[in-house]
Amino acid sequence: MTSWKSSYRWVVEWHSPDSGIISVASEILYSGRTKYQEVDIVRNDDYGKMLVLDGKFQSSLSDEFIYHEMLVHPALITQGNPRDVLIVGGGEGATLREVLRYRSVRRAVMVDIDGEVVEICRKYLPEMHQGSFDDPRTTLIIDDGRKFLRETKESFDAVLVDATDPIEGGPSRLLYTVEFYELVRSRLRENGVVATQGTSTFYNASTFARVMNTMRSVFPHVGGYQASIPSYISDWGFVVGSLGRDPASISPEEAEARARELGLSEFKYYEPSHHPYYFWLPPHVRRKVEEEKGVSRDEEPVSVY
Repeated sequence: MTSWKSSYRWVVEWHSPDSGIISVASEILYSGRTKYQEVDIVRNDDYGKMLVLDGKFQSSLSDEFIYHEMLVHPALITQGNPRDVLIVGGGEGATLREVLRYRSVRRAVMVDIDGEVVEICRKYLPEMHQGSFDDPRTTLIIDDGRKFLRETKESFDAVLVDATDPIEGGPSRLLYTVEFYELVRSRLRENGVVATQGTSTFYNASTFARVMNTMRSVFPHVGGYQASIPSYISDWGFVVGSLGRDPASISPEEAEARARELGLSEFKYYEPSHHPYYFWLPPHVRRKVEEEKGVSRDEEPVSVY
């Protein structure tokens, strides 16, 4: 956070050494540092309240529904009857909010390493979590996601990884490796699914390709897709891995029927009738994925700038 004039503050996120995003903060609601990361919650006249972690825009009130609906619904509609769902990360509670929309869900376990971020979001971003932390189906655990998966005896129908980008030295870098996905797979039930955000398909196309390739080394069915998120000023990638159905094999009619059965309605971005078509990637991204041969491993994890 840097000053420009006495009446302005600017939040800058660098996508690369040569370009980034500059947003004017008309109001600073919170600025501080936790044990794990820098946290800023600011208000921008275009995007509304914004959550910024380690200088990277995470969520804004104007468009967070795009990110969170696209992280959650393609995976859970593919699974078809999610009962027990694990969320790794998800500090602002919006992924939890979307999971709890499913009438089939009996338990949503959210494991976030940074309890301070969760409490800050609970206080300053109620519009995002919408009381989801107080839902009786919610279990909130402040812990390392990998440690939880390694130690738990529970199994899940879905694991959703709503983590920050794999920044070198950041708290989420080991949530995008073969070893992590193998751990996730070991905790999934038959027909289980995993979904993760996959970073920018423009600025970090090679990272997205590596994440997708890494998941392909662990799961029999993997689908990659993207959505344009205005506050990120980029197309954003997501990856779903499935032990059951190929995500792209769910027809529009089947997706619509599943959504009705699960009590879902009034989406803002995701549309069940478009479900299989989301898994189309433009040629330049497909080529990047096809060309990628390496996988992300603990000893050499993928990272972004």
